Amino acid sequence: MKKENYDKSNYVKKDTNIIKEFVVKKPCLLMDFLMENLTSLSRNNIKSLLTRKQVAVDGAAVSQFDFMLAKDDVVMIGKNSFRIPLQKRKSLDIIYEDDEFIVINKPSGLLSIASDNEKGMTAYRLLMDYYRRENPHNRIYVVHRLDKDTSGVLMVAKNEEIRDKLQNVWNDIVLKRGYYAIVEGTLKDKKGTIKSWLRQTKTNIMYSSFKPGDGQESITDYNVIKEKNGYSLVDINLHTGRKNQIRVHMKDIGHNVVGDDKYGSTKNPINRLGLHAYELEFIHPVNKKKYTFKAPIPEKFNDVFKDNFVEYKPSEKNKKALKNTVIWTCTVMFDMKKLKKRLNPIYWV
Repeated sequence: MKKENYDKSNYVKKDTNIIKEFVVKKPCLLMDFLMENLTSLSRNNIKSLLTRKQVAVDGAAVSQFDFMLAKDDVVMIGKNSFRIPLQKRKSLDIIYEDDEFIVINKPSGLLSIASDNEKGMTAYRLLMDYYRRENPHNRIYVVHRLDKDTSGVLMVAKNEEIRDKLQNVWNDIVLKRGYYAIVEGTLKDKKGTIKSWLRQTKTNIMYSSFKPGDGQESITDYNVIKEKNGYSLVDINLHTGRKNQIRVHMKDIGHNVVGDDKYGSTKNPINRLGLHAYELEFIHPVNKKKYTFKAPIPEKFNDVFKDNFVEYKPSEKNKKALKNTVIWTCTVMFDMKKLKKRLNPIYWV
């Protein structure tokens, strides 16, 4: 598994604090890199930027001039400090930590790592800030990611070597990627497997092709746990971990994940995306030990299936925004059909 390339998003605004950013081409010291790229500033000017925490690496503030940069790091220069407020620091929910990993229960609404269009608060930035309190030269490395609006188990590595060993054999060592999803309606088949080949449009919308080899092979197992109030709670296990895989596969069978207006959902009973990564289990590539990390199901998910459940009701402004999003999504689908792309046929294996 190669180091991930994180996708652009057309739905988030850029961080207005960032005035310049650079991609690191080869490992080097931060001060040397800044001197080479900020040619209009003196060494003292650059030191002042570092002292005021106006320099960030992948969104996390760095003040050490001898901080070692890695290839593909993104160095950012801000108008103001990248310092994280104390309240945000306290919000980090750590499930597990040892000499190699940190595992958190990521909240919905928080990016895993900065994207091309959002460089603000991310799980990576919070974790980097947390780990560097122990030693300013510490850094973390992304192993996998969750969508911004998906909550649950997210793991990072504490050194590049273990990150690479994990990613090189990730699909072979992962035993379980468990998710809970709240979907619209009642499923006819309570248990099954969905298989397709995922592709991506120029506007970053994922869709299924059912022609073998026409995209990334994607396999999703599902099992209905609860049904009530017009919704179903589904236990999902991924054989493959593709971008938006669950969201697209649930759409393919006609039962959108709630709150997923990107893929055409019209219901949002809990005022968030109804998707939670509750378990990650894998075999360590070196010591062969089995690791299992779990994040409890959000209480909002259980509330949906109670007798006295009251759905979240969006304001008229939000309703209009949702309607426009759905119309836009349908337009994209129509255009793709004109291009003879098969977006919605249902195939079961």
